[in-house]
Amino acid sequence: MAFVLLGIGSNIDRQRSIASGLDALQDLFGEMSLSSVYDTESIGFNGQPFLNLVVEIETDWTVAHLVGHLRAIEFAHGRPTNPERGSPRLLDIDILTYDVLMGCVAGVELPRGEILENAYVLQPLAELRPNQRHPENGICYRELWSDFDQSSQQLARVDFQWRGQQISVAQG
Repeated sequence: MAFVLLGIGSNIDRQRSIASGLDALQDLFGEMSLSSVYDTESIGFNGQPFLNLVVEIETDWTVAHLVGHLRAIEFAHGRPTNPERGSPRLLDIDILTYDVLMGCVAGVELPRGEILENAYVLQPLAELRPNQRHPENGICYRELWSDFDQSSQQLARVDFQWRGQQISVAQG
C-alpha cells in the first residue's frame, strides 16, 4: 500500500464542494485522515478565497491510476476539460506526495512544489503529519512550517463539519 497525501481546495460553493469531494474520496479509499480546513487567499491570481485541507489516504493504485480517479472526481464536480491556470475551482485535488517517490511520475511532479511554497499546503501538512519528512529535502513538515514566512500569506482555520463530525475548529 502506498501512503499518499492529497491537497484539496475549492473557491466556489466551498463548504459543499469540499464535503462532496471528501465523500467521493471516502467512497474510493475508506478511512482517511484529515487536517483542519483553512480559509486562504487566492495565490497567483485575483479570485475568491479558497478552503483548503490535506487528506491522507492509503492505496495500492499506481500514480497513473490514482490521477485518473482524482480527475474523474474533479470532472464530476464541474472541472472544465482544459481549465485556465488561475481560474476558479469547484474542487481541486492534487497529489502532494506518493510514498517517497520523486520526479515526474505519470505526468505528476512528486513531491508537489507547492508544499514548500504555499501556507495552505504546508500548514495542514505540519498539522496532520508534523514528523513526516519531505521526500526531497528530508526536513519534517513541522520544521518546514516553523521556518516558513507565515506572515507572507493569509491563512485561518475555519469551523468545518463533515458527515456529522467536527473536523476543524476556527482559530479563536
